Amino acid sequence: MIDQKIFKSYDVRGIYPEELTEEAAYAIGRAFARTVGVQEIALGSDMRISGPALREQLIAGITDEGADVVDFGLVPIDLIYFATSRLGFQAGVMITASHNPKEYNGFKMVRADALMISGEAILQAVKQLPTESSEKKGVVKQRDAWAEYIDHVLTFVDVKKIKPFRVVVDAGNGMAGKVIPQLEKYLPITVVPMNFELDGNFPAHPSNPLLPESQAGIAAEIKKQNADFGVIFDGDTDRLIFLDETGQFIQADITLLILAKEFLRREPGAGIVYNAVCSRAVPEFVEKMGGRPIRSRVGYFFVTQAMRAEKGIMGGELSSHYSFRDNSFADSGFIAFLILLQLLSQDGRPLSAIASEYQVYHKAPENNLEIADKEAVIAKVKRQYGDGKQDELDGLTVEYKDWWFNVRPSNTEPLLRVTVEAAVKELLEEKSSELTAFINRNR
Repeated sequence: MIDQKIFKSYDVRGIYPEELTEEAAYAIGRAFARTVGVQEIALGSDMRISGPALREQLIAGITDEGADVVDFGLVPIDLIYFATSRLGFQAGVMITASHNPKEYNGFKMVRADALMISGEAILQAVKQLPTESSEKKGVVKQRDAWAEYIDHVLTFVDVKKIKPFRVVVDAGNGMAGKVIPQLEKYLPITVVPMNFELDGNFPAHPSNPLLPESQAGIAAEIKKQNADFGVIFDGDTDRLIFLDETGQFIQADITLLILAKEFLRREPGAGIVYNAVCSRAVPEFVEKMGGRPIRSRVGYFFVTQAMRAEKGIMGGELSSHYSFRDNSFADSGFIAFLILLQLLSQDGRPLSAIASEYQVYHKAPENNLEIADKEAVIAKVKRQYGDGKQDELDGLTVEYKDWWFNVRPSNTEPLLRVTVEAAVKELLEEKSSELTAFINRNR
């Protein structure tokens, strides 16, 4: 019996082997092959402990439906995106659970040009699987695409313009430990490596770079090394965060603005996608920089969808995903890293000074409140704050002159996610307390 809760909106993910089993991996392999209907499927995996067992059964399912598997081995996720956009593959799958704890694993599946296939679509295909698989069986091939992939990533910058920075890179025992040494050969920077050993147990710190406990070690190392900045990657490298020369974490929406500045220098008037809970500073500064702000729902899928629909040049969100038009609208931590290197080189100021230019508002961390009837509470909030400017792009956003908030329901848990931002700290504290108290009274 396959646990249906592993099939998420954007991928397949669960605890191994309690939720995501080898039986499920085999069925998913069959369902994926039948869904995409192509002869060759690109496959990659990160370094999670359960990866080999799941890989074996996923491959068995794909080949039992007559499709061939081209195995790229242990790779970052954007190499699989690259395979489906630049190497001619019409479908690809990455075995990873991204930033989740070590007990998890999963599958991210894409069509040509890195178009995502939802876990929900795969669930429907699993339900429709015939008892017998195909009479024709596929084969497994190996392929090394590292040189082509590294060349592609480097096309986003002019290496000659990058200064010899000293950068602390925390790979978090993930796939960045395999990629950064290959990039470093082409860059004039000095990398101070942390946790480059591939280890799916994540012994150094959790794979999620946004957690404070993931940032403590690198913050100290940046100061010790007198480094220009630092960066932490998650396990499959689709998320990364930057820390300035003082070891201070740069919020992802501020990082989005920093990266956008470089893209708008290259292509004035281009569209920049941000999501509904990014700082009000994002659309304001994008317009000041001559760009076109494009607002989307929260979630990597929706950011890339908006980029494609509105012809955006790049996009980002608070989860630290940064997507790029010329990367088939897919995210890449390494492209973001390289762009920041070039921007810092051209600007001349330290990262803290560049970031401070955009840190004009005060924003509270997202507050997750346990609420059973989420929609009923949102309706009450909507009535209570009816004098503000409202929209329902993602949950409910209400804007006032000096502050705004968003409340949106979790898709998978009985939670309301609350974001509040204000012009001054005192107003932020006042309105955060007021809104939280109202929600708690009306839960």
